[in-house]
Amino acid sequence: MALKELFDLHGRIALITGGSRGLGLQIAEGLGEYGATVVLTARKQNELDEAKAHLEGLGVRAYVYASDVSDFASIEPLIQKIHDEVGPIDILVNNAGATWGAPTVEHPAEAWAKVMNVNVNGLFLITQAVLKHCMVPRGKGRIINIASVAGLQGNDPRMAATLAYNTSKGAVVNFTRALAAEFAAQGITVNSICPGYFPTKMTKGTLAYGEKQILEHTPMKRLGTDADLKGLALLLASDASAYMTGQNIAVDGGITSV
Repeated sequence: MALKELFDLHGRIALITGGSRGLGLQIAEGLGEYGATVVLTARKQNELDEAKAHLEGLGVRAYVYASDVSDFASIEPLIQKIHDEVGPIDILVNNAGATWGAPTVEHPAEAWAKVMNVNVNGLFLITQAVLKHCMVPRGKGRIINIASVAGLQGNDPRMAATLAYNTSKGAVVNFTRALAAEFAAQGITVNSICPGYFPTKMTKGTLAYGEKQILEHTPMKRLGTDADLKGLALLLASDASAYMTGQNIAVDGGITSV
């Protein structure tokens, strides 16, 4: 097979949660450019509509469904609806996420639950439904979890404390390993991307508080750009990564190397 054919995603359907903006939309652009039909979910219909128009302007076939990953009862019906209306999902990008900054002794219990429900529990239930309805019956699939460097290390004491977020992303890292081992013999690969600091709506508060410290600690001395995740996402979604599974790959300008 020619190398360019290994990366070809024509005929494949990619579901990207939290795909209406930020890193999710960037990944949708990349997968769509290589031929995937992209399906975006997010909570706000207006943002989904804007993302759909943006992607279609790039020549990408896109569908959108308003959905909240923390509404657990809605998840399996959503996956079944996408299966029936668009087709079976070949690529799942678990990108939806939540964060909360607070000193641990002051961290509200409801905020802890919110972060875990989106970043861990909702991710599990979406993955379970996609496996059951789309991937296991067909003996193939690509699962890409968006973890974080926050799941690979603790926080610089100069930064705001984000214990729930760090804990949830650490769970995603080992979720990736365990799920990959379970489904490796079934034609389904599971890997994660661990972004460093990218300017998004979610990181706005963190960057306002500590961008100077972050850049001082980043060997490349810059934040991530809107092009820095696309290549890796394409690799993990395509046949080019057929022998890769259970990997947690940092895209962080070198933060985790020091």
